Amino acid sequence: MRKFDYSFLDNGLLPAGLLNLTISIAELKTMAGLRKDRYKQIFTELEAVAKIQSVKSSNAIEGIVTSDQRIAEIVNQNSAPLNHNEAEILGYRDALNAVHLGHEYLDLRREDILRLHNILMSSAGYEYGGRYKTDDNVILETDADGNRKVRFRPTPAHETAQAMEQLELAYLEARSNSNINQLLLIPCVILDFLCIHPFRDGNGRMSRLLSLLLLYKNGYDAGKYISFEEQINNYKAYYYEALKESSAGWHTNENDYVPFIQNFLSMLYMCYKELDKRFAVLHGKKITKKARVEATVLNSLTPLSKAEIGKILPDVSPTTVEAVLGAMVREGSIKKIGSARNVRYIKN
Repeated sequence: MRKFDYSFLDNGLLPAGLLNLTISIAELKTMAGLRKDRYKQIFTELEAVAKIQSVKSSNAIEGIVTSDQRIAEIVNQNSAPLNHNEAEILGYRDALNAVHLGHEYLDLRREDILRLHNILMSSAGYEYGGRYKTDDNVILETDADGNRKVRFRPTPAHETAQAMEQLELAYLEARSNSNINQLLLIPCVILDFLCIHPFRDGNGRMSRLLSLLLLYKNGYDAGKYISFEEQINNYKAYYYEALKESSAGWHTNENDYVPFIQNFLSMLYMCYKELDKRFAVLHGKKITKKARVEATVLNSLTPLSKAEIGKILPDVSPTTVEAVLGAMVREGSIKKIGSARNVRYIKN
């Protein structure tokens, strides 16, 4: 069976870039905390928007969708679900509320994990909500020709309860080690959860709920005001690639956590940067479209295409995006990667 051991986080051999990223996040967290205490109404407005985006995005990653209007009605408790997808969406709303409102009393404990899963599944009428899987599952991928193949075989059903117990105990041990940076520990735990894949259904959504919970437990609440799930959905190709890289060799304890840690921290960093930007807008400090395009590219830890920038900034025209990118390339602040339709831009 897989051994869960996070002591490698205490050996000081991790890439310097990861440690620098945790420092940047901590600085943004401090600034957000000061603002939150002073401008409660602004953060209340941000929270209302983020909740809708979180429910929409976390379900969209799994192919569970409905209209934006229906999402808002369900999240704001103005309507009962009209179909199965909407029942699934309602379940995530309730589980997300449980994390936001009760995170002080929840933890990475068996009973809390099963309770959250039961909340997630109950609205759609699943009988297996709140129970570990009883049959083995596999994670499939489809190639360009439409052929399916097994990408990863999670922990067998008969080993799941023990694996989850070992995961919990390893996390508690690492959490008590003052030499281990919690921002590096959390994505390791989430990766292991995904590789165990303890439930018949809902593992991806549960991983995002547990991410928010563990971040809350360590004082990082950006996901309450800026949707962490939306960041993952916006860059899900990078998310799945990092998950694939870090799960290779997992069964034999030979996997490399770094790609998944990097992706996780990048998403959190972008949440805090977006929080900073939206606060400035709501507080009356208007930001020009040019400055927003510049900030989007310069603050991204992954290369962005023009189309991706357009999705992040839907109110900025493609012409403006192209003009700003061209000027940034000429001045040397960013560089182009790839060519033709595959061109992307990243901080130089």
